[in-house]
Amino acid sequence: MKALTETEIRSSFVNCSKGEAARLPMPRDLAERPWEDLDFLGWRDLSAPDRSYLVTEHEGRLIGLTLRFPSVKRGFLHRSMCTLCLTTHPGSGVSLMTARKSGKEGREGNSVGIYLCTDMACSLYVRGKKQPEPGGRFEESLTVEQQIERMTRNLAGFLAKL
Repeated sequence: MKALTETEIRSSFVNCSKGEAARLPMPRDLAERPWEDLDFLGWRDLSAPDRSYLVTEHEGRLIGLTLRFPSVKRGFLHRSMCTLCLTTHPGSGVSLMTARKSGKEGREGNSVGIYLCTDMACSLYVRGKKQPEPGGRFEESLTVEQQIERMTRNLAGFLAKL
């Protein structure tokens, strides 16, 4: 992914108003992000623990989403798998994140959901740059490039529902 500016990020959001996008908290570490290892930019809202944001390139344009997820903590013995990177995490390491649909459907309250790593580090897990808890990544016969392709295909499938 190419490095993004705050202006590019704010103008990419499709499921909130321009005013809401202008007020979104931006990640403070944009300059330090490992852009070459990212397939999407994801961050959590530190002031609102049930919100996160995702920005990616889709069909030749930049798409930004506001996401919500329950702040309910699950027991450590409960494990869930991320739909994008297929990493499993204990407890609340994977959350069902919902995005309001864009346009009229979104104004009517319709949304779609996806199970994502709560820390939104899917790109780093797939590339082995960040390690989950033991047992979080299964050994696969796919190459890293094939796993990245699968992850971006899974993300594109989710974006198509918006």
